[in-house]
Amino acid sequence: MGSVTEIQIKEAIANFKYEGRLLERKPYGSGHINDTYLLTFEIEDMGTLKVILQRMNREIFTNPVELMENIVGVTSYLRERIVENGGDPNRETLNTIPAKDGKPYYVDSKGEYWRSYIFITDATSYDLVEKPEDFYESAVAFGTFQRLLSEYPAETLHETIKGFHDTKARFETFKRAVEKDVCGRAAQVRKEIDFVLAREETANVFGDLLERGEIPLRVTHNDTKLNNIMIDNKTHKGICVIDLDTVMPGLAMNDFGDSIRFGASTALEDEQDLSKVSCSMELFELYVKGFLEGCGGSLTRREIELLPMGAKVMTYECGMRFLTDYLEGDHYFRIHREGHNLDRCRTQFKLVEDMEAKWETMRNIVNKYAD
Repeated sequence: MGSVTEIQIKEAIANFKYEGRLLERKPYGSGHINDTYLLTFEIEDMGTLKVILQRMNREIFTNPVELMENIVGVTSYLRERIVENGGDPNRETLNTIPAKDGKPYYVDSKGEYWRSYIFITDATSYDLVEKPEDFYESAVAFGTFQRLLSEYPAETLHETIKGFHDTKARFETFKRAVEKDVCGRAAQVRKEIDFVLAREETANVFGDLLERGEIPLRVTHNDTKLNNIMIDNKTHKGICVIDLDTVMPGLAMNDFGDSIRFGASTALEDEQDLSKVSCSMELFELYVKGFLEGCGGSLTRREIELLPMGAKVMTYECGMRFLTDYLEGDHYFRIHREGHNLDRCRTQFKLVEDMEAKWETMRNIVNKYAD
C-alpha cells in the first residue's frame, strides 16, 4: 500500500461533500490498520465541525466497496432504531459523509479508497480498562448494538474477512502448519501443539451447533475491544460502537467472548510470566451483567447458556492463531521480539486453562443474570 502522500490527502479532501473552510488537519487515533486524519472545518457563523477522514487498508480489506455497503446498511438501520428510541443518531452511531459523486467512499488517482465520518465530540475511546466501570459500559454498549440489530438480516451482509471466526477452519489451518513445519519450530513447541489438538471439540462446537440450527446467525462486530466504544466525557456512559470494518454475519457468543479474552485477563496479551495470567471473575461478572442488560432479552436462552463457551472458544482460537503464525514464521501478527507469538499463544492457553478451572463459577454468574 505504501505511505500516503500529501497530494493524495488533498485530493481526498477535495472530493468529499465537506462544507466550510478547512482550519486544521492532523493524524488521529491509535489504530494500526487504516490511515486516519481529524479535520476541523469552520462553517460560517455556526462555529466548527470535526470530521474523520480515513484511507482504507486494501491489503486487509480486499473489497472496500462491499465493506462500505455493510457499514452504510448497518448505520442507516441503527439511525432509524435510535430515533425510534428517542436517542441522538448523531452521537449514538457512525454517520458517513458521502463523496461528491454520492458514493460512501472516494477512489483517488492511485486507486486507493477513502471514507469520511462525522466526528463524535465530547467522547473518548480508551485503549486499556482504566476502571471497571469502563469495561461495564463497553459491555452495555456492545449488548445494545446486538439488541438494536437483532432484527437485521445478517445473511445480507458481506464477509469482509472470509472465515474470520470459523474456528473449525482455523483448526485445519493449524494442523497443516504443524505438518509442514516450514521453520522447523514444531519440535520445541510440542506441549502447545498438543494443547490445541486435545481441544478439537472446542474448535468445532459452534460450527456444529450452527449447522444444526441450534444457534442463530447474528450481525456481529467481531472486534469488541474497549477502544471500539466511545464513552461520553460527561456521563461516562458508552454511547457509540465504532470501527465497523469487521461487522459481518457471526455469533453473539463470539462478540461476548472476545471482550472477555481481552478485557477480563489480569495480564497483557504477551505477558511472559504466566503466573500473572488469569481470567478475573469480578470483571467477567461485570461484563456479563452489562452485556445482558444491553441485549435486553434479544438473545435466545441457548445463546445465553453458551456465553462462557464463547469466552473459551475465542481465547482458544486466538492462541491457536498466534501458534499457527509462530510455526509459519511470524508473517501475520507483527512481532517485537524473538518468540513473541509464542509468548502470546501461551498467555491465551493459560487463560483457557483458567476458564476451564473456573467453569462452574462462570456458568453460575451467567445464570444469575440470565433472567
